[in-house]
Amino acid sequence: MSRNNAASRPTRADQADRHVLYQKAVQAPDFEVEFLDRIFRELRGRKPLSLKEDFCGTAYLSSEWVKSDPERTAVGVDIDADTLAWGRQHNLEAAGSDVAARVTLLEKDVREVTEPKVDIVCAFNFSYCLLEKRDELRHYFEQARASLKDDGLLFLDLFGGTECETEAEEETELEDEGATYIWEQVSFNPIDHHMECAIHFEFDDGSRLDNAFTYAWRLWSIPEIRELLEEAGFSKTRIYWERFEEAGDDSDEMEGTGEYYETEEAENQESWLVYIVAEK
Repeated sequence: MSRNNAASRPTRADQADRHVLYQKAVQAPDFEVEFLDRIFRELRGRKPLSLKEDFCGTAYLSSEWVKSDPERTAVGVDIDADTLAWGRQHNLEAAGSDVAARVTLLEKDVREVTEPKVDIVCAFNFSYCLLEKRDELRHYFEQARASLKDDGLLFLDLFGGTECETEAEEETELEDEGATYIWEQVSFNPIDHHMECAIHFEFDDGSRLDNAFTYAWRLWSIPEIRELLEEAGFSKTRIYWERFEEAGDDSDEMEGTGEYYETEEAENQESWLVYIVAEK
């Protein structure tokens, strides 16, 4: 084969579907469905049936939610028409007519959707951090609260830690994809906590998909989020912190276990992810 023919052959990066890679690298809908179900049952004493997934993207979580129980329904809300269309084809229609019929996708601003009332509203993958002003975020929380049934719960996730205010890269191998997921913290402004981040993918043929996803948002703190939730009318907030343990023989390094417990006090880590649950 000539060098010209080899050069014209599509690379792995050329052929990659960024949404497939994102779902495998970032999302964990099986865990999140179990977590939503467990916490709601513990706090409300009944099985949750209806979900609104704000900033839903490809509606991966919504599709797994309705798969988990034949009585469950979901509403996915996002402003990106192309991403919703991808999710409709690859996550909903691919799962069959029963799943697709129980998920409603809306191309709208999440602050505009308060019907139908649901058991759970969630905004995961730090998506609400795109709202960088207090008034904007408070208004979103007010609208999320208005979307809930009387005993409904709002679920959020948030990241932080001592390394989150620095420029950094973290790599994770995606073994089944022959690819490496790269999370980059591009910049951080300590004055207003505005930060920019990016997701890249590097493949085993040496090709690379740069800036598959980019983000510009505010690194909010846990107390700021709790205060805004209280101002928005929520009656109580709870923090679920990941349990850490020593990493192998290195007693100086800790790693997350994937187990979350409710607490009001924790030891700071280089990097952490928490769930915040707000009761209407």
